[in-house]
Amino acid sequence: MYQVSRSTHSNTLTGWREWVSLPDLGVDWIKAKIDTGARTSSLHAFDINEFEREGEAWVRFRVKPWQDSQEDAVVVECPVHDRRAVRSSSGHAQQRIVVRLRIRLVDRESLAEVTLSNRDEMGFRMLIGREALRRGYIIDPARSFLGGRAPREARRRNRGRE
Repeated sequence: MYQVSRSTHSNTLTGWREWVSLPDLGVDWIKAKIDTGARTSSLHAFDINEFEREGEAWVRFRVKPWQDSQEDAVVVECPVHDRRAVRSSSGHAQQRIVVRLRIRLVDRESLAEVTLSNRDEMGFRMLIGREALRRGYIIDPARSFLGGRAPREARRRNRGRE
């Protein structure tokens, strides 16, 4: 006889793409793809520079929250959490810096490990992987933006319009 236990996690419904925020970075809106095929989350970062602060490894990088715009780029400094070899969807392995960031997704905040990578050629500035989702998210692949849409101004900026 099998015994089924109840989950202690919530069951927050999310679509295959969502507007998320990164509160510690001051990024209120960034469009993300929800990707259960990816283990770790990934954020588009550029001008990545590692440095040392009080004997610890840190990283400074810039984030462009809008897909087709250079506006509102944010400079971020945070501790390096880890370094990992990550295999892209094309099969190419790359060493990436991992940081820990708070992510607000569908009105819930969680701390997630996020790799820094160049996602210029990708359709989304951020990818939310299954490690960030395992604490109680249910994904409906037929739906989008269940956490609500960004304000019109943010959506226009994301498309490169002002």
